[in-house]
Amino acid sequence: MQGTIIKGVGGFYYVDIPGQGLYECRAKGSFRNENKKPLPGDRVVIQVLDEANQLGNLIEIKKRKNELIRPAVANVDQALIEFAAAQPNPNLNLLDRFLLLMNRQQIPTILCFNKTDLADDSIMERLKTAYRNCGSPVLFISTYTGEGIPEVRNLIAGKTTVFAGPSGVGKSSLLNRLLPEANAKTGAVSEKIKRGKHTTRHTELMKAGEAAYLIDTPGFSTLYVDSIGAEELKLYMPEFYPYDGTCRFQGCSHTHEPDCRVKEAVEAGTISSIRYENYVTIYEELQRKEKRIHS
Repeated sequence: MQGTIIKGVGGFYYVDIPGQGLYECRAKGSFRNENKKPLPGDRVVIQVLDEANQLGNLIEIKKRKNELIRPAVANVDQALIEFAAAQPNPNLNLLDRFLLLMNRQQIPTILCFNKTDLADDSIMERLKTAYRNCGSPVLFISTYTGEGIPEVRNLIAGKTTVFAGPSGVGKSSLLNRLLPEANAKTGAVSEKIKRGKHTTRHTELMKAGEAAYLIDTPGFSTLYVDSIGAEELKLYMPEFYPYDGTCRFQGCSHTHEPDCRVKEAVEAGTISSIRYENYVTIYEELQRKEKRIHS
């Protein structure tokens, strides 16, 4: 039988078989020898061992469309990154790291700022200005009032969406808004794997309608972008694209060089100074790391 891994915990993989339900499976030993690790989102083939108790062996992993490392998931159509507009104030450097990683992996991203009911107009305007040209749809939502929830629902319809963000931004509240039936379904899974349903300890995939899944992930407070080289970082900043090849120096890093069109655009307010400063910070961090490696 074929299905989709929705969760992996302690060597067990929980596979959703359409029309059959959830099967608890062990992976065959040869996967380890082949250096293959099953991931949530993987399309797999299982061998049924016990029909009554829905137990099986995971015997084949189908070819992946894509694979993310942080969070570790496969076959995603898009990412939805959620930050709070206020309480807590958003860590925009962390947000920009996530956007850079998704752009590098060519994963379309939806950016959601939650808790608009707690944010004043100046905060909202600052965020709108900073991210208006970031290359992603930007939504301002409130899981308390329901603002923006229909728009989010439309954007996740029919797609597999990885859902990420720091702790404390209201991810569980948004999930409950989007999947009012999720508590019951999550409860059934939680009962089977003996884990609490309210704290996301592992990456988990949940059905969100016809041919749609949401992949919930544990909250994070740091993100490393060391898989990206310092000189390629600019390739993942959509705001820089209009200025490609227009600077005085070929291969301009847009950090310290004279006659840089990107720096001029920042000064003119065309490119967000917030986004640009985060870019420079991350660029310098990557450069220092590369120097340490080569010294």
